[in-house]
Amino acid sequence: MATNVLRIAIFGKEFQAERQASIHTVLDSLTRHGAEVYIERTFFQYLTEVLAINVPVQGVFDNYNFDVDVVISIGGDGTFLHAASMVGARGTPILGVNTGRLGFLADVLPSEFDAAMTELMTGQYAIEEHAVIQVEADGEPIEGSPYALNDIAVLKRDNAAMISVRTSVNGDFLVTYQADGLIISTPTGSTAYGLSNGGPIIVPTARNLCLTPVAPHSLNIRPIVINDDSEIRLEVESRSHNFLVAIDGRSEKLLESTRLTIRKAPYYIKIVKRRGQRYFSTLREKMMWGADQR
Repeated sequence: MATNVLRIAIFGKEFQAERQASIHTVLDSLTRHGAEVYIERTFFQYLTEVLAINVPVQGVFDNYNFDVDVVISIGGDGTFLHAASMVGARGTPILGVNTGRLGFLADVLPSEFDAAMTELMTGQYAIEEHAVIQVEADGEPIEGSPYALNDIAVLKRDNAAMISVRTSVNGDFLVTYQADGLIISTPTGSTAYGLSNGGPIIVPTARNLCLTPVAPHSLNIRPIVINDDSEIRLEVESRSHNFLVAIDGRSEKLLESTRLTIRKAPYYIKIVKRRGQRYFSTLREKMMWGADQR
């Protein structure tokens, strides 16, 4: 790192009371290692005003207003995605501390955090670069960040009938999906929404994207994997004349006349990995591959 004192920004969210000990574990470790700590304002207010925790910090920040060496996400993968959206193109490495459930992105346990901090201080860690995708809309602006680390999906609204999604890749017509929606996922997001809809698992370092239909109304429609330098064009038709676009779970309503273009973003999200962490062992553990459930 550029300085002897590690500057750290913390993102988090409300959590169950029994996980309060995990917060103390993280904060105590940061104090022992002499880190400069900055906390997102809403999380700081929750810790100090709701949980009445004395949080030793050098500052409190709002949204994108931070300049640090490392970002720490405390929570589950949803919290990690929020932190990643705030980091954006800065290139600041993110370490995920898992106080949630599954935790593919937030994969450091609170009991492992002190060792992880020592590795951060001494440079004994690895960085994985994870691709990000972005969406552009013709004719209607998209509010908020257009970037997704996991996936971008077009979905029907509420109880509306299925939607038709005319899909082209690099200008070549692929197919018109008759479905409840279509998910475009990165390798990082392949273990998220896409997986729950029958999509494949893609290793994070692969340079691919996957298109996975949601409840397709045809048995011969299957997910397809394409190069991540591809440009995807979507035209949606809906009986309700509108649809949802979900960007890492954050959804907006768009008119059916809106055409979408999805492509890889011009930056990567850097994720801190402890030395010795292996993707396939994590996959076996999280997915319980090979476990005898009898």
